[in-house]
Amino acid sequence: MKDKLTLLTKFILDFMFFSGILVILTLPFTIRFYGRYNSHFANNYIPLILLLSSSGTLAILIIYELRKMFRTVLNDDCFIPENVISLRRMGTYSLIIALITAGRLFLYITPSVLIVILVFVIAGLFSKVLSQVFDKAVTYKLENDFTI
Repeated sequence: MKDKLTLLTKFILDFMFFSGILVILTLPFTIRFYGRYNSHFANNYIPLILLLSSSGTLAILIIYELRKMFRTVLNDDCFIPENVISLRRMGTYSLIIALITAGRLFLYITPSVLIVILVFVIAGLFSKVLSQVFDKAVTYKLENDFTI
């Protein structure tokens, strides 16, 4: 049986994936409701729906790729070409989220928006570099498998 940390991580990824889908589906209602208390949300309803739903969808895609990769961890077969592709996609999704979040700067500027942009740029670059590392590891693994 897998250890508790592995099972907890799988549970968290699954929870984030399905609750994230729920959040995106209820976003129009949530923004409309919060707009009663914050005029900024009421005045920018459509742009906020577009920005938050598109970045949220990309975040769900990142979690989807993580869940796919996590299955390979559970199967003790991490260094496969599919994980390289997943890391590349996650890097692309992260950089697009940073761009979308930068679009929010035209609506309002807060320190948290700037931090989110920085976090997703770093995550995107990290994923892109890690995909190259994984690609080399996959190549070495395949060469080693052929040698044996």
